[in-house]
Amino acid sequence: MRELAAPAPGRCACAAGRSRGGDAVPQDGPPGPPAGPGASMLSAPQRIAHLIVGGGLAGLYAAYRLEQQGHRDTVLLEARPALGGRILSEPVDGLPERLDLGPTWYWPDLQWRLDQLVRALGLAPFEQHERGDMLLERTPHAPPMRTPAYLSAPTGLRLPGGMRSLTDALRARLGCTRILTGHSVQGLRREDAGVTVAALDAEGRTLHWRAEKVLLALPPRLAMARLDFAPALPDALARAWRDTPTWMAPHAKYVAVYARPFWREAGLSGEARSACGPLGEIHDASGPGGAAALFGFVGLPAATRQRLGEDALRLHCRAQLGRIFGPPAAEPLQEFWKDWAQDPLTAVPQDLQAPAGHHAAAPPQQPAEGPWQGRLAGIGSEWSPQFPGYLAGAVEAVERACG
Repeated sequence: MRELAAPAPGRCACAAGRSRGGDAVPQDGPPGPPAGPGASMLSAPQRIAHLIVGGGLAGLYAAYRLEQQGHRDTVLLEARPALGGRILSEPVDGLPERLDLGPTWYWPDLQWRLDQLVRALGLAPFEQHERGDMLLERTPHAPPMRTPAYLSAPTGLRLPGGMRSLTDALRARLGCTRILTGHSVQGLRREDAGVTVAALDAEGRTLHWRAEKVLLALPPRLAMARLDFAPALPDALARAWRDTPTWMAPHAKYVAVYARPFWREAGLSGEARSACGPLGEIHDASGPGGAAALFGFVGLPAATRQRLGEDALRLHCRAQLGRIFGPPAAEPLQEFWKDWAQDPLTAVPQDLQAPAGHHAAAPPQQPAEGPWQGRLAGIGSEWSPQFPGYLAGAVEAVERACG
C-alpha cells in the first residue's frame, strides 16, 4: 500500500489549474450557474477522467487516493444532501459530541489499512468501553442476570465525534475533486469515448458527464436497483451484484443520551443482551466529549418495525432500558432512531427479507470481459473480499480498484 500522507486541508495535491470537470476547489452544491429547463439535455457532456457515484467512505477515500496519484479530473456525485453514506453521526445537544447511528467501531489489529488511514488523517481513536459486568435479559418479568462482560479481542476502537470525523477529515483534504451533493445518478451508457453518466440534480434537471472510468461507491444491490446500464451488464455479474445483501439495510439502531453514565457507577459495562427486545444487543455509546449514552441494535424484523412505527418502538426501547439498567435509563435526555430499512438510498425491497446479522461474500468487483471491462468498478464495502460490509471493506475495495 502506498504512503497515506495527506495533503494539507484545502490545498490540491495535484497539478495547479482547473480540471475539465469543473472548479479546482471542490464544492458541495449545484455545478455553476443553473441552466434553464432542458438545457443540460442539449449541451455536450462534461469530459472527465473519473466519476465516482456515492459520497460515503468509499467514494471519499477513492477521491483521496486518486488525488494522491496525481489525478485532478474527478467528479463525485452524492444523491443525499450531505456526504457520509451509511456513516451517520448525530450531534448531542449542548455538547461537542456526535453519536453513531451507522457503523460505530473498527478493529485495528485486523483492519490495519483503515487504522493507518485514521492516523494519517490525524484522528485519535479511543477504545470502546467494556469494563464491568454485562446483563442478560431472558424475560421482561424478572430482573436481568448479571455476568462478567465478554471483552472484545481484538479491541474495538471508536472516533471522537463519531465515524463522521473520518469522512469529514477526508473531505477536508480534497483539493481537486469536484463534489456535488443532491445529485442522483440515473444511468450509465457505454460509448466509444468512455461512459456517459446521467444524473438528476436537486431541482430535477438532468446533467451529463462523460468519464473514462466510473467507480461505484454504493452497495452492489443498490447499484442494480437504481442505475440503468446500457448495454446491460453481463448476466452473471448482474446476478451476483443483485444477490449481494447490503450491510446495514435490514438494521435499525436506537441511541439514548443521559446526564452521566450511571451504569458504570454500579460496576456495569453498559453491555446487555436480551431475548425479549425490542433491543437485542446493547452497548455503552458514551464519548470523550462528555456524552453519556447507551445504544442498541433493534432485534425486530424490518416488516415488524414498519408495522409498529417509530414512536411505539422508541417507547418500547425506553421501557426496556429501564427494565435492564433501572428507572433512570427509561428517561433519556435525548434519543436518536435510524431504521436503515426505510432509507431508499440504502435498502431495496429485497433487503427487507434478509437476515440482519450476515456479512455476505463479496461479488466480482468489475466486468472481466465485454464493453464494460476496464470502464466500471465497484468500490463500496460489499465488494471487499476480506471485510465485506465493514468500514475497512470500503478501504480495501478502493485499494483493489485504485491501487
